[in-house]
Amino acid sequence: MHDFLVRLHFSESAIQHLIDIAVALLILLLGLWIAARVANFALRAMQRAKFDPTLSGFLRNLINGVLIVLLVVMALQQAGVPSAPLIAALSTAGLAIGLALQGSLSNLAWGVLLIVFRPFRVGDYITAGGIDGTVDSISLMHTLLVLPDNREAIVPNGKIGADAIVNFNRRGTRRFELKVGIGYGDDIGKAMAAVRELFEADERILQDPAPGIWTESLGDSAVNLVIRAFTRTGDLWGAQTDLLRRIKERFDAEGISIPFPQRELRVVQGKLPD
Repeated sequence: MHDFLVRLHFSESAIQHLIDIAVALLILLLGLWIAARVANFALRAMQRAKFDPTLSGFLRNLINGVLIVLLVVMALQQAGVPSAPLIAALSTAGLAIGLALQGSLSNLAWGVLLIVFRPFRVGDYITAGGIDGTVDSISLMHTLLVLPDNREAIVPNGKIGADAIVNFNRRGTRRFELKVGIGYGDDIGKAMAAVRELFEADERILQDPAPGIWTESLGDSAVNLVIRAFTRTGDLWGAQTDLLRRIKERFDAEGISIPFPQRELRVVQGKLPD
């Protein structure tokens, strides 16, 4: 009789355990389906809100991953696995992974911040991480820059976030500066008037803010003029180089000299001391 009761109790326990496992599998399967639907719903909501595609995809995967972890914990609890050791094991594993991937997690965190706050966009010319280049792509781990000589630089986002970011395109306009010297015998007012006419003749040079020309210094061999003007970002290089060439041509036509660097040496003859 005692053996029969033991076997009956064992059978009931086994059946209950099998039921718990079946319920756990049901929770897991149903939960995975629901988690995918919730993550996709969040993705569509972010797309309607016009989130950055990279950030939207990352947040969608993050939501799905968190839900899956919670489902696994719930399923294991339902199957009879103690929750306290499980949570402790997950915490230990998370800490170990975090320490091992410290640099990667830093890049990931800065990647999210760069995408959310957008200090620069694809196509902007920037200085980031000590490197000058045009932004070709922004991912969660790194930013791809195309250098002026068409080389590519893959800059970790952590390095970008730890340094100053200079965006040359953000304002839409940029200022250039030229320095030109004229002879001491030339008319400064005439030279300035000639440059101002060149400002007005070039549509790429903006009138607001107004361009200007000033006397910067009296050099060893020339009166040094400084010229500053704003252009749209895309017109900067062309307008700057064209203006410099036209200044040279105009000064030649007006008889305004651009002197070579020179020094005057005086030789005094005298009797050498005894």
